[in-house]
Amino acid sequence: MLLVGPAAMSALPVIGSSNATRTRNTRLAPAVLKPGDTVGLITPAGALNEEDAILTTREVFEKLGFRVKEGAHIRERYGNLAGKDEQRVADIHAMFLDGEIKAIVCIRGGNGASRLLDKLDYELIARHPKVLLGYSDVTALLMAFYAKSGLISFHGAVGTSTWSHTLADAFKRQFYQNELSHFENPPAVADNFIRYNDRIRTLHPGVAEGVLLGGNLTLLSGLCGSPYLPDFKGAILFLEEVDEDTARLDRMFCQLKNAGILADVKGIIFGNCTNCKPAHGYGSLTLDQLLEDYIKPLHVPAYTGARIGHINNQFILPIGVRVRMDADKGTIDLLEKALH
Repeated sequence: MLLVGPAAMSALPVIGSSNATRTRNTRLAPAVLKPGDTVGLITPAGALNEEDAILTTREVFEKLGFRVKEGAHIRERYGNLAGKDEQRVADIHAMFLDGEIKAIVCIRGGNGASRLLDKLDYELIARHPKVLLGYSDVTALLMAFYAKSGLISFHGAVGTSTWSHTLADAFKRQFYQNELSHFENPPAVADNFIRYNDRIRTLHPGVAEGVLLGGNLTLLSGLCGSPYLPDFKGAILFLEEVDEDTARLDRMFCQLKNAGILADVKGIIFGNCTNCKPAHGYGSLTLDQLLEDYIKPLHVPAYTGARIGHINNQFILPIGVRVRMDADKGTIDLLEKALH
């Protein structure tokens, strides 16, 4: 596959704004960031409940060495959404059009990003490839941008995440140094005789290579059948979820299976399913049973427990970059750089 920078955009096929689909071998790599660049803040999904969400996000990115520019509508509210669809779309378009802005950070996830997908100008986005960082509901944008324009974007912490020194260092390694990162859960600490936290569990052994795609299970299943999911043939799929009844998880896994996505992938990494449990206790399927039913029969390398999801110090994963996963060791290695 070819990583394409802005200078080579004239060589790309013409992409329409409403019904564009990327060619299979074309991807757009954003530019490496440097201290002094400007980061734009958007709220493409849920509304903010307090001004501190903006203030702390600004503080994080200013401390990382950036100048910060706020989207015009980040304080808007329309029900539970951060403004009407047109306002949130306008902020996204403005950030991609603004030549000063080098990266776009979502302040939070929430709900509502999928409502924007048929309103976005993917030709505009393809002409101005930039870093986009977010997760959870932002999965809708990460998938659609890759499917429709080939843009490599990043599944990772939002502005309101808890930014530790560990996370800040990982951010610098990815966006300043453009490293071929190695992702592995941190070593066990304290005086425990065995590991109790950050445990990985191999569902099916083996090593696989492919393009990394994925995100929030609810969002991925909700996009099935739409033009906003990329081709998963030969991909490494990663998944995460939060606060879900396992009966609903069963339907989501079933949707991915029936859509042919699970059969297409070469490997699966299930991160964290935070606060996921049966709503009715005894008599409901457990998450472990769902993984046994849907993942193990695929006979592709698969493991669970990676630091992906609604947790602190989650991995920053580039969407659309080739990786190698090892299901026995619980590791992910980038095989190519995400930025240019």
